[in-house]
Amino acid sequence: MNSRERVRAALEHRQPDRIPVDFGSTAVTGMHVSVVAALREHLGLERRPVKVWEPYQMLGTIDPDLQAALQLDVEGISGPDTLFGFPNENWREFVTPWGQIVLVSAHFRTTTEANGDLLLYPGGDLTAPPSGRMPADGFYFDTIIRQPPIVEEELDPADNLEEFGPVSPRVLQHIAAQTERVRHSPLARVGSFGGTGLGDIALVPAPFLKHPRGIRDVAEWYISTLTRPQYVHRVFAAQTEQALDNLARIHQIVGDQIDVLFVCGTDFGTQQSTFCSPATFDALYAPYYRRLNDWVHQHTPWKTFKHSCGAVEPFLRKFIDCGFDIINPVQCSAAGMDPVHLKRTYGKELVFWGGGIDTQRTLPFGTPAEVRDEVLRRCEIFGRDGGFVFNAIHNVQMHTPTANLVAMLEALRTVNSQG
Repeated sequence: MNSRERVRAALEHRQPDRIPVDFGSTAVTGMHVSVVAALREHLGLERRPVKVWEPYQMLGTIDPDLQAALQLDVEGISGPDTLFGFPNENWREFVTPWGQIVLVSAHFRTTTEANGDLLLYPGGDLTAPPSGRMPADGFYFDTIIRQPPIVEEELDPADNLEEFGPVSPRVLQHIAAQTERVRHSPLARVGSFGGTGLGDIALVPAPFLKHPRGIRDVAEWYISTLTRPQYVHRVFAAQTEQALDNLARIHQIVGDQIDVLFVCGTDFGTQQSTFCSPATFDALYAPYYRRLNDWVHQHTPWKTFKHSCGAVEPFLRKFIDCGFDIINPVQCSAAGMDPVHLKRTYGKELVFWGGGIDTQRTLPFGTPAEVRDEVLRRCEIFGRDGGFVFNAIHNVQMHTPTANLVAMLEALRTVNSQG
């Protein structure tokens, strides 16, 4: 099997020749730019600055030479712009607060506060209020909440729809170029085109907009799902209609050149519980998820990808009923997320894309032996009868020891060498 055939077998719950592996195809399956650099050095690849393709989480591009060295099976296609609303183009060198030389877009424009915090600007516009902050001792950007004062009688759902317009010719042209780039690639492809993230809390503050209107505070948005449900319904309904129109136009360009559509990154779980009740999910989210997934399954061969961190076991059956094919990141450390139970109960209907190694404890703080044991155990559980794409539980973080990364990769090779 080549990589695409391998991933397709896993997506169809057939046993592939080996467990497929993904790092870097999406903004929730990647590696911090420091980790990418460390792996390149360890593997003896050309030493050069790594591109920061997603500055919000400071994710590094995994170039083809590293893809090959890591034996990856998946790559991504996405739009041209970052979460901060500027295109990735005209790369230039930048020295991070921790001293790493990286490549960033020419539109990655920052200022530094007196305390050393780094401020990043929407669309790269230094005349707009900053929308991202990296603390002086930090490694990622936090979204800056720019919530206008709420006047209840003046709230207009249209203000929360400013970013959900028709897909532009510029974006379609970029997607067409990316599609052509991967046309003859042996890797499987995930498309992340945006517009379908209903209530994705990373998007609610709109770090890509210069002057966002509407409900843009994270806490206020969560409160609104209970106190202003009709407002949220109107946002979701209009967003879904626009998303369906955009997906039809994107599908005309992409066709069957992708295997998976990243639909939504809305988180429903905390470490111990859920962000909303099952009843709220059924009433507020499920109807729109079902429309999106139904359209995809009726018009394309794509599988649909749902990201949600946390203790979401109570929602997994609901995700299936809404038409999702894939769950990520499979946070096995959260309450109720025992991997044996997940595979036994949902493994014939859901593909587990992740769950391979804990990025909160084992990978950053365990020993290489502990990393190896956990990878072997997770592969044994999730890898039976397909339905598994190996990835860490969310992105691999800064300060992850290289020895632990090597132990993870060696354990994977041990599993895959056994067939």
